[in-house]
Amino acid sequence: MKAASWVSVATLLAALSASSGLLTVPLRAQSSSAAQPANAAASATQPEPVFQITPLKPVAELRRDALASKPPTEAGPFLRADLVDVTTLDPTIRLEIRYATSRNFLGTPVYTEARAFLERPAADALARASAMLHAQGYGLLIYDAYRPWYVTKIFWDATPDDKKKFVANPADGSRHNRGCAVDLTLYDLKTGRAVAMPGGYDEMSERSYASYAGGTSIERSHREVLRAAMQAQGFEVYPFEWWHFDLRGWQRYPILNLTFEQLERSPSLSSHALIQNSR
Repeated sequence: MKAASWVSVATLLAALSASSGLLTVPLRAQSSSAAQPANAAASATQPEPVFQITPLKPVAELRRDALASKPPTEAGPFLRADLVDVTTLDPTIRLEIRYATSRNFLGTPVYTEARAFLERPAADALARASAMLHAQGYGLLIYDAYRPWYVTKIFWDATPDDKKKFVANPADGSRHNRGCAVDLTLYDLKTGRAVAMPGGYDEMSERSYASYAGGTSIERSHREVLRAAMQAQGFEVYPFEWWHFDLRGWQRYPILNLTFEQLERSPSLSSHALIQNSR
């Protein structure tokens, strides 16, 4: 109704202008304010900007070197590895595996598939956190979970020294390599859209800190809702990354270097076989 009224007034002004010789503002310019909500809605669907670095070496070269390298040797003992596809436990858990796309800090894919595996206790805990969040109107959106060791080496070798606190040292292995870490955010169950957070995924700045006091109150509230649900189910947040959560007791699991394709071909391997095949 308001738009129709604007057209009527504009039409009247145009008629008066024609009869009196007065200059009036064109109808398109007058109605631009009415178009703003539609434009805002359209811009809201645009992908968020992605933080990227310039790798110290070409990623293809880093990949070749990493695949030829071996994970560190650990004495153990370790619990039996039992990696699970998290989407089989809760179909509302959505995947946006950034490292299977170019929308990551390296600007190029490093995974051949968009998959999310976790050790079974971590996967079960994640499903419980998801159920908790449903009551608040949220679902979980996964950016990364189990990560083969060679990818950790790519990240480390690609990243400048002043940013290395945001990537794991391959000499120690990553908690992702153990299947006990997950990178994730919230999405709105009604709209299906990821919620706003104080900083973007993989952003190597203070905005990524779990204790960062900036951003809006709504963004910080979203961050705290995610953190509370994950901590209630046995995860701890990594202080420098609001999206990164480690299952308590991650030290009891071995570093693995299996690709997603290898995991699919060998779903029932023992812990010893998993370790041997990953080296």
